[in-house]
Amino acid sequence: MSPPSVWRLAWRQMWRDFRAGELRLLLLAVVLAVAALSAVGFFADRLQAGLTRDAAQLIGGDVVIHSDHALPPQWAQQAQSRGLRWSQTVTFPSMARAPESRGGATRLVAVKAVDGAYPLRGHLRLRSEPQAPTRTATSGPAPGTVFVDAAVLAALELAVGDVLELGDASLRITQELVIEPDRGGGMLSFAPRVMLNQADLPATGLVQSASRLVHRLAMMVPPGQEAQIPDTQRWAQQMVTGQRGVRVETLTSGRMEMRQTLDRADRFLHLVALLVALLSAVAVAIAARDFAQRHLDDCALLRVLGLSQRRMATVYLLVLMTLGGGASAVGVGIGWAMHGVLVQLLGAWLPATLPAPSAWPVWVGFGVGGTLLLGFGVPPVLQLARVPPLRVIRRDMGQPKPVSLGVLLAGVLGFSALLVVLASDVRLGLIAVGGFAVAIAGFAGLAWAAVWTLRHSVSEARAPRWLVLATRQVAARPAFSVVQVASLAVGLMALVLLVLLRTDLIASWRQATPVDAPDRFAMGLQPEQAQPFRTALAQAGVAPGYDWYPVIRGRLMHINGVDINQVLSRPDQAGVRGSVERELNLSHTAEVPAHNPVVEGRWVADEADGLSIEQGLAQRLGVRLGDVLSFDVAGQTLQGRITSVRKVDWGSMRANFFILFPRATLPPELPSTHLAAFRAPAGLALDTALVRQFPNVTLIDLSHTVAQVQRVLGQVIQAVEYLFGFSVAVGLVVLLATVSATREARAHEFAVMRAYGASARLLNQVLRAELLGVGALAGGLAALAAMGVSAALARWVFEFPWTAPLWVPVAGMTGGAGLALLAGWWNLREVLRRPVVDTLRRASPG
Repeated sequence: MSPPSVWRLAWRQMWRDFRAGELRLLLLAVVLAVAALSAVGFFADRLQAGLTRDAAQLIGGDVVIHSDHALPPQWAQQAQSRGLRWSQTVTFPSMARAPESRGGATRLVAVKAVDGAYPLRGHLRLRSEPQAPTRTATSGPAPGTVFVDAAVLAALELAVGDVLELGDASLRITQELVIEPDRGGGMLSFAPRVMLNQADLPATGLVQSASRLVHRLAMMVPPGQEAQIPDTQRWAQQMVTGQRGVRVETLTSGRMEMRQTLDRADRFLHLVALLVALLSAVAVAIAARDFAQRHLDDCALLRVLGLSQRRMATVYLLVLMTLGGGASAVGVGIGWAMHGVLVQLLGAWLPATLPAPSAWPVWVGFGVGGTLLLGFGVPPVLQLARVPPLRVIRRDMGQPKPVSLGVLLAGVLGFSALLVVLASDVRLGLIAVGGFAVAIAGFAGLAWAAVWTLRHSVSEARAPRWLVLATRQVAARPAFSVVQVASLAVGLMALVLLVLLRTDLIASWRQATPVDAPDRFAMGLQPEQAQPFRTALAQAGVAPGYDWYPVIRGRLMHINGVDINQVLSRPDQAGVRGSVERELNLSHTAEVPAHNPVVEGRWVADEADGLSIEQGLAQRLGVRLGDVLSFDVAGQTLQGRITSVRKVDWGSMRANFFILFPRATLPPELPSTHLAAFRAPAGLALDTALVRQFPNVTLIDLSHTVAQVQRVLGQVIQAVEYLFGFSVAVGLVVLLATVSATREARAHEFAVMRAYGASARLLNQVLRAELLGVGALAGGLAALAAMGVSAALARWVFEFPWTAPLWVPVAGMTGGAGLALLAGWWNLREVLRRPVVDTLRRASPG
C-alpha cells in the first residue's frame, strides 16, 4: 500500500492539532496582528482615495493659480486655448453693515467676488430659511444679490431678503450659504463669507490701489481627460516661475491646525497597529516553540515508522502555510469590520462618502500573516523534521535547538522592514521597531545579570526553603530564564507603552490645543488704541495673560548682504519663494514666548542686533546661527543677526511669528500695529462692542475652529481607545504564551520534587515566588524602556512636550508581578494536581 500524500498527512495533522487546542495561541496572535494592521490599512486607503477624489473640489479646480495681485488676462486666454475651463475669483476682508433702519451693526466678513463659471468643481449648498432644507446650486449669485453665511445674518440681525451694505453698494441677500466647496484656508477662512457677483465689485468701491486682495484662477480639464492634469500643473508652474506673489495652489496649503491634528491622528493609529504587530511576532515565536516542544514524541514515532525528514518538513510547512492563510483571511475580515467602526467614530471630519478600498490592505494583511509565520513560526517548527528516531526510547534526545542566527536575523529584518513601510512615517517606524530591538537586547543582558546575581546572593543556609528552591530553578536554566524574562518584558513594555499612550501622551496632545485656547484675534490696532483696547478687554472680563504683540510688516531683502532674488534663483530654493517674497509679520518682545521653545542658540533679552527665526523658515532658507537678515519696512531697513531658532506649533491657536526681535522696543519711526489673541466671554456682545469702539480693527472669531479641533481630537482619541483594546488582547496573548512555554518543564520539575516528598504548599510557594520575581523584573525593565520610547515618540513624531511620570517604574513592577502570577496560575493550575506517575511518564525534561 502506497504511503499517504503529504497533503493528506498535513490535513490530518492540522485537524488533530486544531481539535486538541494546540494551535490556539499561534492562530490568535496572527489573527489579531492582521486584524489591527488591515483595519488601519482599510481606513487609510479609503481616506486617501476620498481626499484624492475631493481634492479638486477643496481647491476649486484641477489646477489653481493664487496671487496677491491681478493676474495677466493672457493667462486665462492661454488656458482657454489649451481646452481648459476656467474661473476667476477675488477675495478680501471688509466690513459688512446692516442698514441704519435695522440697527447699523457691522461685522468683519470675507468678501468673495465670483464670475459666471464659478464653481468649476463641486456645488454650492444654499437655503432660503434658517431651518429649511438645503439645495444644490451650480452658479454664484446674480448681479445685485449676495449669498451670506449664517454668522453674518446672526451678527447683523438680518434675514434672507434683507439688504446688506457692502462699501458703497447695497445688495439684497437672496440665500444663506451653507457649503462652499473651495472655502480653503488661511486667516480669511475664519471670517464669515459674503459672496457677490464680480459685476457688482466696482460699485462697492472697496478695491483700491492698496487693497489686500487674493486673486485665484481655477482651471479644469475636460471630463475624461484627467490624464492631462499633471501636464497642466507643469504648464501653470512654468507661468508663475519668477513671478512675485504668485504660486500654484495645492491641497496641502490648507488649514495648518486641522492638518496637524489629522496627521497626529494618523500616526497614533499606525503606532497602535505597529505595537500589535510587534507583540504578535513575540507571541508567534513563543507559541511556535511551544508547539514544537509538544510534538517531539509524535515526530520521533513517525520517524520510526519510516517518514523521511523531507516529507515531515513538507507536512509541517504545509500546515503552517494553510493556518497562515486561514488566520490571515479571518484577520482581514475582522479588520474590515473594525475599520467600519473607525469610519463611524471619525465620520465628522471625513469626506461625505468614501470610495471602496483597493486590494492593497488585503494583500498587506496576508503579507503580514505570512511574514509572521515564516519569520518566527517556521524556524522552530521545522526542527521537528530533525528529531532522531532514538527519542522513542531516550526522551532526553532531540530537544529543539536555538534557531540559527542567520535564520533569526533574516526573519527579524524582513518583518521590521515591512513594519517600517506600513508605518507610513519612517521616523515612527524606526523609533517603534528600533526601540523594541534595542529593548530586547537590553532585556536579555540585564536578565542575565539578574540571574547571575540571584545565583550568588541567596544563601541556602539562611533563606527560606521556598526561596532557595525558586532561586535554584531559575539559576539552573539561565538561558531559558533570560528568554522568559525578555519575552515577558517585551509584552509588558508594549502594554505599558499603550497605557502611557492612552493616558499621558493623549493628555499632552490635549494640552497642545487646550479647551481655553484663544478664540479671538484682533489685528490692526493703532498704537494710540492699544491702551483703550486692553482696558475694554479687562472691563469685559477677559482673563489677563493673553497674547499681545506689536506687528511690523516687512519684506525680506538680503541674506548676509546677498539680494533675496539672487538667493531664490538657486535650484535648491525653488519651493521657498512663496514663503518670503510677500511681506512677513515681524514682531518684538524681550521675553521668549512660552509656546515657542528655543531649539538652537540662546534668547538674550534686549540684544541689540539679534533676531529669532522660526525653525521651518530657517530650514527652507538654509540659514543658520550668525547669518544676517535685512528687511525693508516701509522704505526703512531693519536688520538683525540670527541668535536663536524657535520651534513654532502653528496649530496651537496662539499668536506666532516667523521673525521675533528679542527687544522690548524698536525704533519708533517704524510703522507698527498691535495684535491681540484672547479668549472672549460667551456670546457676541464683546465682539459688537469692540467693532463699534474700534471700527478699523479686524476682529476674527475662531471659536468654531477651536471647537472643531477639540471635537476632532475627541473623536480621534475614541478611535485610539478602540484599537487600544485589541492591543491589550495581544499583550495578554504574549503573557499567556510566555508562561505556557514552561508548562511541561515545570510539570516535570514539580513531579520530581513531589516524588522526593515536597508538599503542595511548598510547591505553591516556589511557583508564586518564581512568577512574582520574573514578573517584577520584567515589569520594571519594560516600564523603563517604555518611558524611553514614549519620550522619543513625543519629541520626534508627535512633536509635543511630555514629561515621564515617576509612578511608571513602580506600577510596571507591580503590574508585571501581578499579571505574571495571574497568567501563571491560570495556565499552570492543573500542574500541581496532576498525578506524579502520570507526569513522569509523559513530561519531557528541559
